[in-house]
Amino acid sequence: MKAFILLLTLLLFIGTVKPDNVVSRFKTPVGFQRVTALPGSFGAWLQGLPLKPVGTPARTYKGEIARTDLYTAAIVDMSIGTQDLQQCADAVMRLRGEYLYQQKNYKAITFNFTSGFKCDFVHYANGYRYTNEHWVLKAKKDYSYPNFLRYMNLVFSYAGTLSLQKELKKVSDPDQLKTGDVFIRGGSPGHCFIVLDVAEDARHHKKFLLAQSFMPAQNVQVLQDNGDPWFGLDKKSTILYGELISKAYLKRFD
Repeated sequence: MKAFILLLTLLLFIGTVKPDNVVSRFKTPVGFQRVTALPGSFGAWLQGLPLKPVGTPARTYKGEIARTDLYTAAIVDMSIGTQDLQQCADAVMRLRGEYLYQQKNYKAITFNFTSGFKCDFVHYANGYRYTNEHWVLKAKKDYSYPNFLRYMNLVFSYAGTLSLQKELKKVSDPDQLKTGDVFIRGGSPGHCFIVLDVAEDARHHKKFLLAQSFMPAQNVQVLQDNGDPWFGLDKKSTILYGELISKAYLKRFD
């Protein structure tokens, strides 16, 4: 009986614990209200991203404290692998790919290499492997999550800011900025940030949360600028590559 009561108490406790995610961790600035993304959308998925415990530092794929750690407001609870692959554009593609994989929208999981080669998950999951700008059948059909991660590592190896910038669509009206948008400048190196959440005031002025990875590959981190995690297009940022937080670099997946 005691064991049953303890189990029941534990279950009740678990049921009352609020999820620690982007929405629950970050309260909107005074005078602003969160812009709720459409249920099931990429934006809603990003707003629900789980976070590691408060105070967790940003670490590289080697486990070392990342040089960007001073900009850490939170760490997204997502693997980074053991290779120097999941850098800035890679993290954005990982988030997009994860969302589509969880939706089982496998046909939509596709990214272009810098060469222009279209690398889609369906080919990879059906056993095809990339060889000299072609697909060659070499393996068995496998739509499992571990195989999805292997596919993403392939993408990370051959895609980057240059290719992702070309894939994304220009946001012509910055007033329509939404969760899931990307600030990106292609190059060697280029850089990009992804919008994790948006809040606006009565005059429709917007503030937003940003996330990034970096070089070498590191945790996906929610950013802060001098202790403030809420960025704006009307506010100059002092973080690395902060000049990209501009309407000139604003794009989106769809």
